[in-house]
Amino acid sequence: MSHWLSDVGGLLPRPALSGDLDVDVAIVGGGYTGLWTAYYLSQADPALRVAVLEAEVCGFGASGRNGGWCSALFPASASAVARRYGRDAAVALYAAMRESVDEVGRVSTVEGIGCDFVKGGTVALARSAPQLERARAEVAEAAQYGLGLSLLSAGEARSRCGATGVRGGTYTPHCARIHPARLVRGLSTVVVGRGVAVYERTRALRIAPGRVITAAGEVRAPVVVRATEGYTPGLPGMRRAVAPVYSLMIATPPLPEDMWETIGLGGSETFTDHRHLIVYGQRTGDGRLAFGGRGAPYHFGSRVRPEHDHEPRVFDELRRVLTDLFPALAGIEPTHRWGGPLGVPRDWTASVGLDRSRGLAWAGGYVGDGVATSNLAGRTLADLITGRATDLTRLPWVGHRSPRWEPEPLRWLGVNAVLKAMTAADAEEERTGRASRRAALAGRVLGSS
Repeated sequence: MSHWLSDVGGLLPRPALSGDLDVDVAIVGGGYTGLWTAYYLSQADPALRVAVLEAEVCGFGASGRNGGWCSALFPASASAVARRYGRDAAVALYAAMRESVDEVGRVSTVEGIGCDFVKGGTVALARSAPQLERARAEVAEAAQYGLGLSLLSAGEARSRCGATGVRGGTYTPHCARIHPARLVRGLSTVVVGRGVAVYERTRALRIAPGRVITAAGEVRAPVVVRATEGYTPGLPGMRRAVAPVYSLMIATPPLPEDMWETIGLGGSETFTDHRHLIVYGQRTGDGRLAFGGRGAPYHFGSRVRPEHDHEPRVFDELRRVLTDLFPALAGIEPTHRWGGPLGVPRDWTASVGLDRSRGLAWAGGYVGDGVATSNLAGRTLADLITGRATDLTRLPWVGHRSPRWEPEPLRWLGVNAVLKAMTAADAEEERTGRASRRAALAGRVLGSS
């Protein structure tokens, strides 16, 4: 169990579905996407009969396990979106992402969801010459789209995050630190209070136009929303829709204040660095350091199993990286270790949409950037389902269709080759002090850059 879920006292399930049901909108998935969709539908039309079906309990998946970054990051870069849809579309999409960060904070306040929302921004450290080069390039690219990314000197970066070897970095104000499990559980309570039916321990066996088949009964609805993210490959016909790639985390016990004076993050900044294999962290509301990263293998056949949440090799590497960043933590044993799958589409581009002719809607493919993106998805789906043409429904990710992943064993070979290439590129740069070309080549192979 993640630190976040254990901190909310575990998960007591609500009643499961106990027979057939007729509603106006059936939502499969009780994470952020499904719950935000239910929330905004209940606002748009309180008369709508909305049901959320969750295989385990709300927040069981990525919504209760993530790094707690409510950020304006979209999985496809602004340049990638502009190449496909034009500069104006990219600017509009990223503006909507920035608004979504604030919207999560607004709803949390209005609805009394105590999720430790603090908008402290993100500092991304550059700890080598190649990383500093990438930081400068990111700032130059961001300036083309008005993203508000600033280049930091070494001193400015260290004043926010006191890691070792800092040569500079970047800073964006468009990110909030949150407690993800409190947000998802609080949101589930709010939607139930608004009249949404939430059925937990109710696994969807099949989704079809107008109906969801479960072991307990059939849910019939003119609109069915798929909000299953990294668990999507478990549905019939969806094996190649996204690749479930695991991200793992550790958390320290609450740290003394004198240690935080060394580490920094006094403004509740989230933090990362400019290495190729992503790492991410935050200072939690109760004074822990929660830290995670990629590196766990993709499992053949898009398998998602509980035992994949724990990779001792990855946990050991996370602890090594954390103590390399902050040597004061060398003697601190993590109190929690956990992981879970995130959904990676073939073109690294999240999408949201409604096939009105079939009554099937979807959202996902967040590649780990789903906290704020799911809020944007929920608002967009509510507009699409209720038939409103808005600025949100005109954003370029609406109706986007990612290509399917290759069949096995090509999928397994490709995804794991990229993960190894990212690891090798970081090791090469650390050894030589020169930029590695491996990561860029690997990204082009899978369409992630």
